[in-house]
Amino acid sequence: MKDTANLHLKVQELCDCYATTDPLKEMSTVKNDADPDGAALKWLALAALHGVNNNAQKVSITRSKSGDIEVTAKYRVTELPSPGAQVGKKIIETVRNITHIEGRKGKTPLALGIRESSLELKIKIESTDDGEEVTIKFPE
Repeated sequence: MKDTANLHLKVQELCDCYATTDPLKEMSTVKNDADPDGAALKWLALAALHGVNNNAQKVSITRSKSGDIEVTAKYRVTELPSPGAQVGKKIIETVRNITHIEGRKGKTPLALGIRESSLELKIKIESTDDGEEVTIKFPE
């Protein structure tokens, strides 16, 4: 079993590392990363930064039964750059590892420290016969 505390810490470190970049631009490159595990952590950090920087209500990543990945954000319905099938699958696995949500459905808060402040995200996972979805809801 992976050490989930280290995964959480790594996401926070990546938030700090990418805090001054353009998260959307960086998100569009993760599908080309040679390390899907590292790319998944990077994507989660970038999604959190994008949500904070753009006043997003939530960001969702959905994997269909066929393995296709779609990412949307709610502030205006818009599709974000897809991390690709391999990294998308790892993102969902990583969120499950960090949050310990093991069933078909679950939700939990996730505290995330970014630089000198912190925020509490609400993580929701839902699996259906058609696929599974991870939603990151941002505070108002």
